[in-house]
Amino acid sequence: MDLGIEGKVALVGGSSRGLGHAIAKTLAEEGARVVICGRTPASLEEGRASIVESTGQEVLAVCSDLSTPEGVAALLEAARNQFGPVDILVTNTGGPPAGGFDAQNLEAWRSAYSSLLESVVLLIQGVLPGMREHGWGRIVNVTSIAVKQPVDGLILSNTYRAGVTGLARTLANELASQGITVNNVMPGYTLTERLDELADKLGGDAPGGRAGVFDRWQQEIPAGRLGDPSELAALTAFLCSERAAYITGTSVPVDGGWIRALL
Repeated sequence: MDLGIEGKVALVGGSSRGLGHAIAKTLAEEGARVVICGRTPASLEEGRASIVESTGQEVLAVCSDLSTPEGVAALLEAARNQFGPVDILVTNTGGPPAGGFDAQNLEAWRSAYSSLLESVVLLIQGVLPGMREHGWGRIVNVTSIAVKQPVDGLILSNTYRAGVTGLARTLANELASQGITVNNVMPGYTLTERLDELADKLGGDAPGGRAGVFDRWQQEIPAGRLGDPSELAALTAFLCSERAAYITGTSVPVDGGWIRALL
């Protein structure tokens, strides 16, 4: 299927590795000109080189911290200077520290807000003028299954990713008539470094340790396995496509059936 995004400019947050990297790679495979970002220069360059090698597409790598307004501004400026206005925005940042309510101090709440919610607002504000001028745009936010069914021990993620969902649903109504769609993808337990870190933290006092945590996760998933980043990336690329022009305001899980709700 031709997704109709060849030559489009796609900016993907948190994309030096993990889910963001898989999404950036898939968009590049479809012919998009991709901007990736991350906070670690070595990891960022490795991510850029791997996408270029596998797709042959031009990729701009920008070292920036999306938890700060300055980092977001620098990323947007670099993207415009290299490629022009952004057509496709995929917001994505690393997850905040795990823990329940009593484990989080005020600074942890503020830091998670900056990373998970404020960064999304600033990125969308930065790309909307160009999308409106062209009468075409795709915004996809990487949230979590936690916005549908909160995950124990992830109170920061449960709270702020739900805020992103409310923002996206409201924006979808405001922007639909302008040719701009806004959707969310909700990754479940997916094989990334973030999941490894979470298993290490939760496995400290749990029966079976780290391996036991992974076993319990897999037992909770009807598919009987953890997800692969490429599976989330495939859905995201479709939502970014010309083919998905009539899909907006949705939150789609990619979780192997973990969420038990009817809708």
